[in-house]
Amino acid sequence: MHNIIIDTNVFVSSLIQKSYPYRIVYELFIEDKIQICTSEKLLYEYYEVLHRSKFSIYKDFLVRAETLLTTIMLKSKKFIPEIELDIISDKKDNMLLELADICSADFLITGNTNDFTFAQYKKTKIITPKEYWDNYQYF
Repeated sequence: MHNIIIDTNVFVSSLIQKSYPYRIVYELFIEDKIQICTSEKLLYEYYEVLHRSKFSIYKDFLVRAETLLTTIMLKSKKFIPEIELDIISDKKDNMLLELADICSADFLITGNTNDFTFAQYKKTKIITPKEYWDNYQYF
């Protein structure tokens, strides 16, 4: 089973449309085929972003977000990062690499290709939801 860090944008996308993020979250994570790794900072970001009013234009977004957040809280493996990094220009995204450092995640799945311009951080491959679905989901 892969240890995976999922960027917040992937969870948002999974609640808006049924594409690769949706499939990763609902067909792999919910079905216990992958292990999601989180930290206190990342859980806070999930909560804060998924409660933004701009997403209320999507039918039942908040209800589905609350259900997903509960599932993440129950099923994710929580870690406390031991380092602080300053690698990515969007400073908040450094927390994902700090988490990758402590949990030795196999993958960091993100749709943020503007800030994550490198393919790997230590042992963790940094890939898009489509790349994960097409190339790694069965390994």
